Amino acid sequence: MEPQSSTTIARRLRSLLALAWVLLPTSAPAQPAGVETIANYAGADRQRVLEAGARREGSILLYTTGTQTRPLLDRFQQKYPYLKIELVRAGSTDVARKVLEEYQAGYEKVDAFELATHGLVLPRDENILQPFDSPELAAYPRDAIEPKRNWAVVRESYTGIGLNTKLLAPDKAPKTYVDLLDPQWKGRMALSGSSTTPINWVGTMVLVHGVDFMRKLGAQNIRVYNITGRALANLMVSGEVMLSPTIYNSHVAESAGKGAPLAWFSPGLVPVTDSGVAIARKAPHPHAAMLLIDFLMSKEGAMLWEQIGYDSPRRDMAAGQPVQKLYLTNRPNFLGEYDNWAKLYQDVFVRRRP
Repeated sequence: MEPQSSTTIARRLRSLLALAWVLLPTSAPAQPAGVETIANYAGADRQRVLEAGARREGSILLYTTGTQTRPLLDRFQQKYPYLKIELVRAGSTDVARKVLEEYQAGYEKVDAFELATHGLVLPRDENILQPFDSPELAAYPRDAIEPKRNWAVVRESYTGIGLNTKLLAPDKAPKTYVDLLDPQWKGRMALSGSSTTPINWVGTMVLVHGVDFMRKLGAQNIRVYNITGRALANLMVSGEVMLSPTIYNSHVAESAGKGAPLAWFSPGLVPVTDSGVAIARKAPHPHAAMLLIDFLMSKEGAMLWEQIGYDSPRRDMAAGQPVQKLYLTNRPNFLGEYDNWAKLYQDVFVRRRP
């Protein structure tokens, strides 16, 4: 074989370099990697990056409660048909216990959460949640965002004073917490004793008016029904219950919209019953998780939440009756305070100790 001239070799090298340049994947910058990086990625190409990553991942495992999220998940899958959503449904406390046991055992499969925020406190404290950023956070008030951005509230409702308007004219009804101490209401009020509802209400009373005020309310002989807030509202519709300070505005709006004789008042600072979204620190599908979180926080998502009876904390949504909101789970010692409120509730309203 004849030796090649330096000119021929140079020509061939240039051809090889040109071919290599054509074959290089130069259409996109390097992709962010790692859950923390993806959860907080803020580049101008963020949406494209999340969608491209979600296509590769193909699925998402969401831990949630009940069936309330179904209309939103259906819409999400219309937008991203290449993503398969797997759901694990349980009460928020049960989910918190479940994910803690899973992480302790090295089973790290969950991607995202949509839970009552009291169910996110334990996973947060056990370093299971990953703080995240999203363009949607700009539309949210600070109180609706966990201080270190471990979660953001996407749906909420409020307990206030509800009444049957056939049994009690709205202009004669108590409008504030202090009004509830009027002797005329003794023995004529009821509480929902289910789940967190009465304890969050007691906590709000303690924070706003103090323990002595709470004990004075206990002397009003308020009946405790061990049923949900929705079931108590149903008893109010039927006329069995006339007045309650633990009625949800969403239940009243739903029933009144169907012609039920119900009214609702915000008596001052009210406890927020909420659900938040969060991403797991070791999420196997972080791109898909952040796409879902963005959607559940979006204005489109908020409109869907409202269609199924919930309020949204977003500042760009039309407000109903103005309320002063108290997000209890944002308090730094919430779990300790909650235990104290639960004991006070038992003493004052269940065991009726003065």
